[in-house]
Order: sequence, then C-alpha cells, then structure tokens
Amino acid sequence: MQFDSNHIYHIFNRGNNSQQLFFNRKNYVFFLEKIKQYNLPYADILAWCLMPNHFHLMVYVNKVEMPVERVTLNDIDQVTSSHLTNKRKLNNSIAIMLRSYTRAIQKQENRTGSLFQSRTKAICLTQIEGITPAWFQTRYGTSINIIDSEKEYPQVCFNYIHLNPVKGGIVKGQKDWEFSSYLDYVGKRNGKLINKNRANEFGLRI
Repeated sequence: MQFDSNHIYHIFNRGNNSQQLFFNRKNYVFFLEKIKQYNLPYADILAWCLMPNHFHLMVYVNKVEMPVERVTLNDIDQVTSSHLTNKRKLNNSIAIMLRSYTRAIQKQENRTGSLFQSRTKAICLTQIEGITPAWFQTRYGTSINIIDSEKEYPQVCFNYIHLNPVKGGIVKGQKDWEFSSYLDYVGKRNGKLINKNRANEFGLRI
C-alpha cells in the first residue's frame, strides 16, 4: 500500500481463502477498537463496514508517517527501519493492526495460519491518473464526459461500503446491519469513529 496525505482511500481486505474473520459480536467490537488505535492517528475515517469475511474502510489521510511513543514486542513481529527511527508509516500501522487481530483470533479459535489475505488493498479515490474518462459520440464528433472526480468517486465508494450488507444478502436494509457507519450517518447511533465534518467537506451523503 502506498499513501499520500490529503487524499481519500478505500482500504479493504478479506479472509484468506474467503474464510470467516468475525465469529461473534465481541470480535467485531475488538476490531473496531484496533481500527481506532492504529488508524485514527493518521487518518479521518469517513465510512466503514465489517462483514463476516471482509472489511472496508474509507479514510482521508492526514499524515502518512508519525512518531511512535513506544514500540513493544507485542506490537510487532519484526523490527524494521521505521521502528528504529521511532516513526511508523500508515501502511505499517495497518499491517500491525491486522497481525494483532489475527493473534487474538488464533488464540480464541485455537488455530494457526493466516487469517487475512496477504495483501491489503488501498485505492486512492481522489487521484485519477490512469483512469480513462467516459466518452460518447455526438453529431459533432467525440465528446468526453468529464466529471468532478473528487466528489464522484468518493460518493460511489461511500454508497458501496454502506450497501455491502444488503448486496451480500445478510440483511434486507442498511439500517439492519450493526457493523457499519450507516447507523451513525442516519442518527441511529452516535459513534465516535467517523469524522462527519470531514465527510461533509467532500459532500458525502447517505
């Protein structure tokens, strides 16, 4: 994963071989605590959804690297240069988050091996290099359909994340799934994980 500050990213991963990630409600809550611990120092969370075998985060990156007050052996599997300089990058922090959660599930389920797929993906939604705009033919020739990508792509992703439980057939309505930020946006819950003010800056709406 490669991050740049002042951009929005869609971060996601799933269980290795599509296996289950969350086995009970406490697992979902524990993972949300890990998100808060390892992501909020770097980024504002705009949307999130935890599914039984995968997760989605939509974040606005404020800083790609930050000082680390202390690093313990429980936090890391191996020492890297970022730890030696008492600094940690966002991508390292996400990796540590997933390893920490994996260890907890391995202990809970009395199992070994990978829990998540080896690569967590992060797609930038506010940089459109390499994306070909839609085009169409008119009587005057070819016209390019130019959109405001900084609003369009984030809103599409925002909607997609919140619709995941419905599309996955888990619930009939978005309000019926506890483990997404949808309930916070519609006023059914006052969660502290998302930054509504930042979401409003990009015009993100339910």
